[in-house]
Amino acid sequence: MKYILFILLLSMVAVLGCTPAENPADDAASKAVGSPEEQALDATEYELGTWTENWDLALSTAKELNRPILVNFTGSDWCVWCVRLVNEVFSKAEFQKYAKENLVLLKLDYPRNISQDAALKKQNDELQKQFGIRGYPTILLVDSAGKEINRTGYQQGGVESYIKHLQDLLK
Repeated sequence: MKYILFILLLSMVAVLGCTPAENPADDAASKAVGSPEEQALDATEYELGTWTENWDLALSTAKELNRPILVNFTGSDWCVWCVRLVNEVFSKAEFQKYAKENLVLLKLDYPRNISQDAALKKQNDELQKQFGIRGYPTILLVDSAGKEINRTGYQQGGVESYIKHLQDLLK
């Protein structure tokens, strides 16, 4: 009996000794990094031709580069026209090249099935109210002071037609 108890005790020590201990440094690092939404709001640099979710970063970049901001109010996981706009225009190389040379891109998402950080959701809700957005997709062209230049939405005709449409709206 003592032998079985000894083996059992030895097995428990071996199993518990092999379990990784929690590392407080890892926990602190994961909290510091935050969610993708927090990272988007905490971003300090804008990469040309990419979408940011940070209104303040978009404004400061637009001022620095003297460019308009294309604001995409979207329901990325439920809005059919939003998905079509991404697939037919925003994902195309021609649009990405145009945007990299002429625009700052800001995506404000209102998903139904994708969770969002509270700070991002609050920012997006405030901007939705500020600009009176009632439907999706709504595309705003905004100057570097945050003033609306023009607004549009989905347009048929593909990427080349959409770029021309944006250029006409910016005149």
